[in-house]
This record gives sequence, C-alpha cells and structure tokens, in this order.
Amino acid sequence: MSSLPQLLSARIEAVAGVDPELRAATKPQFGHFQSNVALRLAKAEGRPPREVAQRLVEQADLADLCEPPEVAGPGFINLRLRTDVLAAAATEVLSDPRHGVVPEGGSTVVIDYSGPNVAKQMHVGHLRSTIIGDCLARVLRSLGHTVVAQNHIGDWGRQFGMLVEQILLEGLDVADLDLPGAEELYRRANDHLKADGSFADAARRRVVLLQSGDEETLTIWRQLIDVSLAGFRESYARLGVLLTDEDLAGESTYNDALPSVVEDLEASGAAVVDDDALVVFVEGFNAPMIVRKRDGGFGYSATDLAAIRHRVRDLHADRILYVVGTEQTFHFNQVFAVARKAGFLPEDVRAEHVGYGMVLGADGKRLRTRDGGTMKLTTLLDAAEERAARPIALAAVKYADLSNSLVKDYVFDLDRMVQTTGDTGPYLQYAHARLCQVLARAVAEGYPVGESVTLLAEPAEQTLALLLTRFGEVVTEVGETLQPHRLCTYLYELSGALSTFYEQCPVLKSEADVRTSRLALCTATRDVLATGLDLLGIEAPERM
Repeated sequence: MSSLPQLLSARIEAVAGVDPELRAATKPQFGHFQSNVALRLAKAEGRPPREVAQRLVEQADLADLCEPPEVAGPGFINLRLRTDVLAAAATEVLSDPRHGVVPEGGSTVVIDYSGPNVAKQMHVGHLRSTIIGDCLARVLRSLGHTVVAQNHIGDWGRQFGMLVEQILLEGLDVADLDLPGAEELYRRANDHLKADGSFADAARRRVVLLQSGDEETLTIWRQLIDVSLAGFRESYARLGVLLTDEDLAGESTYNDALPSVVEDLEASGAAVVDDDALVVFVEGFNAPMIVRKRDGGFGYSATDLAAIRHRVRDLHADRILYVVGTEQTFHFNQVFAVARKAGFLPEDVRAEHVGYGMVLGADGKRLRTRDGGTMKLTTLLDAAEERAARPIALAAVKYADLSNSLVKDYVFDLDRMVQTTGDTGPYLQYAHARLCQVLARAVAEGYPVGESVTLLAEPAEQTLALLLTRFGEVVTEVGETLQPHRLCTYLYELSGALSTFYEQCPVLKSEADVRTSRLALCTATRDVLATGLDLLGIEAPERM
C-alpha cells in the first residue's frame, strides 16, 4: 500500500519531471505538505516561480487526494489532503492485518549474526550483532522474504588444543561445567600455555589429534560445545531473540569443504602460490587473501569462502548479510571480492556487511568492567534489570542499540535509557500501554470501538492518521537500507503525535460519532505500535 505522501509525490513528479521533495507543512494553516519544486524549476524554464507553481497545480491530477492546492509566497505549493481520503487510508491501516506492510516476497536472505565463541561468555559486541540481526530477520520476514539465520559460532581452532589438554591435566568432567566455568577454564589454559613451553607443545599436538579425528579429543570438544550452547540458549531466551539450535552453522560446519574450496580456487585460476602459501590477489586491495598457509593449515578466510559457496549453492541465497562490527569491513570487502572472482558469488546475489560501531561507557571509551575487562552480556543485562522490570529493561537496551545509525558508536547510559519520556524504548511501550488502557476503558463504559475512522476535523488527529499511512513505507525502507533506526525514528514520531492527539482531542469525553472514530484511530495506532515494536524485538505491554 503506497502512503499518501508517496502518491502525492508521484502525481506532482509526473508533471514537474523532478522529485517535488515534499516536506511536512510548518503550520496547520499551510496544509499538510509544502513543496519548493517551482522555485527549483523556474530558472531552467525562464519563468517566475509563481507562474511555474500555478502551471503545476493546474496540470497535476490531485483532485481525488487533495483540496485545491495553494500557491504561496514566492512560489511554494501548499497541499492539504482531503479528510475523507485521509480517514479512508487510516481505516485501511486498521483493517489490514499487516497494517500497510506489503510483502515483496520471493527472495531468500541469509543473515549471519551473533556468532559467539565456544567456552566464552557472550560480551557486549555479541549483544549488538544479536539484536541487530534479530531485528533485520523480523523485518525481512514481514516483507515476505525467506530468511535463513546462520549463527556462525567459533567452534573450531587451535584454542581447543589447550582447552582439551587442560581438561585432561585437571581431570575435569566437562559435563559439570557451565559457560562461566568453561570461560574460567579457558583463562587457566591460556595462562598455562604462555607460561609452560611443554604444555604449549602438547596443545599443538592435541590440535593435530582434533583435526585428524581422534575420538577422545572429539568427545571432549563436543562436550565443550554442549556446555557453551546451553549458555548461549539462556542468553537468547533472556534477550527474546529468535535464534535456535537449528540456526547453528559454526566454523566446524565447513571443515570438510575447505579442500574443495581450494581446488575450485586453483582450478579457476583465482588462487596462486606465493611464498609457499596459497593466496588470491584482488584489484583494489593492498594485500592478498591467504587461503592456505605455509604449513598447510587453512586461514579463516577459507572458511568464509566455503560459507559463501554453501549459502549460494545449497541455501539458494539471493542476498547475504553479515552483521559484524565495522572493524571487519576490510575483511568482508575482500572476502566478497575473492568470492566473486572465484565464481562463488554470482553478480545477481547481493552480499552486504552490516557493520556496527562500539558501545561506549560514560567516559566515551569502549564499555568495560571496573577492572578493565570486557563487559559480559549477562553483567550488562543484570544492570539494566536492576533499574526496571525485564520487558522494560530489554526495551531500553534494544532501542538504544537500534535507534542510532548502526555504524556509529553509542554511549550506554542506563539511567537515560530506562526513562518513559524522551526517545527511549520504554517511552514507546508506555504509548502502547496507554492506548490499551483507553480502549479497555471504552469497552468497560460500553462505548463502541469503531471499525473505521470517519471524522478527522482536528489537525492533531489528521497528523496521527497521516503518520499511520507511512508505516508500510518505513518497513520497506528498513528492509532495503538495513537501517533499523529509521523504524525507531518513525515509531518515536508516531508516539509524539499520539501525545499531541491526547492533549488536543478528547477521546472518551467526545461526542458519539467523534468518539467512535477516535477510538478507531486509537486502535489503528495501537496495532501499528505493537507491530513496529515486535519488528524491533521489543515487547508491547498492555500495562506499565
């Protein structure tokens, strides 16, 4: 469903030949929208701007949408939507189960996100990847795409040599560990590795055993993964995200594919041997990608190439998203370029790195614990839940993460984030809860809640109705740009318009027909807020 601003813009562009760049009118007496398109065209046409504006309003087919347009000042065009058209559009949002979100359908989108490491607790960086990835998955599914989540956990590598050796040395039963216990084991093993050369040698030999399929080593490795997954599941349940074990696709998934990836690279001529390593040179990059190292081991870039090949060939991806911090931008740009050169990534498949910035403390530096360590996800969530109930705390954390441009760093200020005023998640939740209470009171007092919006006499209710018609357009925009902050901004504007509506338009105390129409408008706004919050992964409470 096209929004009314989109329809208006298209009609004017049809006669102007350029985007009219509609802007919301600064005052109600100027209508709903204004355009300076005539001023931009006047010089090229060699005519006064007012004459150009007059020609445009006479030629544009707007009668079914607007009151007669007005030419104002030096040549501005003022546009006022017909209230019956606005009411019908708001009613359509109310009656549509999708509230204006139009499925695009057809595409398969693979999203690589979260990606914690085995035997380590999730930290604040994983928080960002998980929340952003979850939001994008929800938005793209709402647009009718098939979304395949891929949780590329770090479940393979040399660290498992030292972990297994430490477990055998201490006689540990891995089944008795939880994830914090596994991380403490990791710390002990790493300290041991640095301090004892013979232990380091044993750890290296253990890596060879792991890679060659030694059953004892594999058994302990699997136990470490099980312990870690239990911890990850707890975190995902606490965060309220959609990831499950079915979405797991760790590094080890691609072990058997790595030799054939190398064969394909060599066969295509993309890879060459340089200084005893197999590398790929790509124009525009000042260093080659190392696929196979001198010692015959595979670099993690080889795993990323295997993943791309699998996602295109086996998962039939039309679009692949990697939700990883901006510090990996060079790596992913190079991986995509090599994959295209090798034929793993066809030109008609979009591969995009959805990079994000750091979470900062009040001092403007990377958020850390008091002793300077990496901030654990559980520590951060515990602090949030000390200030508010879990649904409110999660709304505060998620909205703060999603409401900024992803590539920007943001300051983690819990005291501000949990407020029910200002640009916060709890503020949006409060707006939804308030609507629920108004509608519940209407039912309790026997007032009919209308199924259609019929009367929009006041500017505040017109503004609210007009915003409702933009919801589908905003969701589509987020699906294309991968910028969740645009949905956050829209929902904040909608909540602000709702507050103005409450101040200027009595609902339950208004006359019968007006009350019925305003209750329908409240219902539509409640539904859009609930749907929008769900796309952000935020609960929409009925009471606060």
